[in-house]
Amino acid sequence: MIELNATIKNSAGIHCRPSALIIKAAASYSGTIQVESPGHGTCTLRSVLDLISMGLEQGAQIVIRVEGEGEEAFCRKLADLFETEFDFPPA
Repeated sequence: MIELNATIKNSAGIHCRPSALIIKAAASYSGTIQVESPGHGTCTLRSVLDLISMGLEQGAQIVIRVEGEGEEAFCRKLADLFETEFDFPPA
């Protein structure tokens, strides 16, 4: 199992569109994924609603845990997504 810390950087937090992109990426991984944030709870990244319900705002700290084949690269990919400053639609 690998564990990485990440900080939410998107000014609007992790709302519907970022959540959909993160969940889509997570769906491609067959191992175990868990995201935890103090005061916001824990999520397995299998449902957009579960991720949105965490209420992750800009500046929130999260811990991403991934276990399975290619876990280090996949955990880094998820951390990068959580730290993306999304701009919808792209500027």
